[in-house]
Amino acid sequence: MSKPKNHPLPLPAKCNVFIAGTGGREHALAWKLKQSPRIGKLWVDPKANVGLRQLGEVCPQSLDPKNKFHFKRFLEKESIHLVVVGPETLLAAGFADEYHDPPNRLVFGPTKSASKLEWDKAWCKQVLRSAGVPMAEGRSFSQLDGALNYINSREDPLVVKATGLCAGKGVTVCDNKAQAIAAATAALEAKVYGDAGTTIVIEERLHGQEISVLALVDGKTIWMLDACQDHKQLGDGDIGPNTGGMGAYSPTPLATNDVLRMIERDVFVPTLDALRREEIEFRGVLFAGIILTHGGPKVLEFNCRFGDPETQSLMARWRGDLLESLWLTASGQLDQANISFDSGASCCVVVCAAGYPIKPKIGDPISGIDAAQSLGGAQEKVICFHAGTAPGNAAVPITSGGRVIGVTAVAADVAQASRLATQAAAKIHFEGAFFRHDIGGRVLKSIV
Repeated sequence: MSKPKNHPLPLPAKCNVFIAGTGGREHALAWKLKQSPRIGKLWVDPKANVGLRQLGEVCPQSLDPKNKFHFKRFLEKESIHLVVVGPETLLAAGFADEYHDPPNRLVFGPTKSASKLEWDKAWCKQVLRSAGVPMAEGRSFSQLDGALNYINSREDPLVVKATGLCAGKGVTVCDNKAQAIAAATAALEAKVYGDAGTTIVIEERLHGQEISVLALVDGKTIWMLDACQDHKQLGDGDIGPNTGGMGAYSPTPLATNDVLRMIERDVFVPTLDALRREEIEFRGVLFAGIILTHGGPKVLEFNCRFGDPETQSLMARWRGDLLESLWLTASGQLDQANISFDSGASCCVVVCAAGYPIKPKIGDPISGIDAAQSLGGAQEKVICFHAGTAPGNAAVPITSGGRVIGVTAVAADVAQASRLATQAAAKIHFEGAFFRHDIGGRVLKSIV
């Protein structure tokens, strides 16, 4: 059980912050946090990408957030007031439980029990079912025989999901029984997802446009953010395997005010009420993957942290003091926040390394970042958020992961933001670089 006490603490005049995480999401958060007039010293992870390193002070290499004693000593020595947790793996490991220590220090991110909505999809299904939240119907299996019998009993297309954390790659959308059988066998027999796939969820395949709906939650207040649309498939036209995300834009016109109110009423409120019945209080970001079906919005999955690349798109348009908003969320005072977004739209196009998402090639020098950021007119801008980058020779960054740079553009509307982000992405160069050219294309086609 987990129920944090309410701590109505004032934001320090100069708030020292540590950002846990090394990717594009964390760079976008750090970029916005640095704009706060209340930011003190910003510390970043020892393994942080180049963009993060340029914004903050790098923790000593000997400090590992998973080493509880040494990390606590670091937090105390540097008077860290707020820890912002990016990756879901740290939340699942109980990072917030361990280091949330009011009034000395707050952690932005839910407890281990609250983040179970993400790291145990089978348990999440039970919670949603008990709360009457609209979702895809399905069942959980830990034995292959049972899974295969269920697949063979169904005539409709299915989706097979590993219940644990797979960095966005544990979902197989199947067109037929053969694909579903192969996906279930890969998880339960071949153990392709390791421990994350020892239990799988097999559910009906829903049809409709998918959107990402994020909200700040402080245990009692829900603040809905502008909705985004992510593009998971590797190639243009939504072909190829699922990835961690090839790009996203916001706001999506699919999420009208009426749709967002329906999602808040029918998804967020009953889910959080169900957690409270389990004496679990959620504080942080609750991120619902929603599919807009003919029968209304339904939940595909929950994440318990900022999305990537949704965060890049949101931070580019975030109006106001992000540091204050995160502090008020972590301290249970979200009703005092003032959150809004700039007009227009933003689009993030992710430039990836050759071989992604299977085995990305790393170690190649990257050029063109300044050229990409120089594009745009008087009312436009381009920001390159680092993801899989590391310091190289002669101050030239090198690739260190599959998703390398999130090229994010802000413009008057989705079409212009997509066009500008795509043009800017073409300025980024390293061996084997590739990206999608149609981020935002689904909704633009429907508008036309």
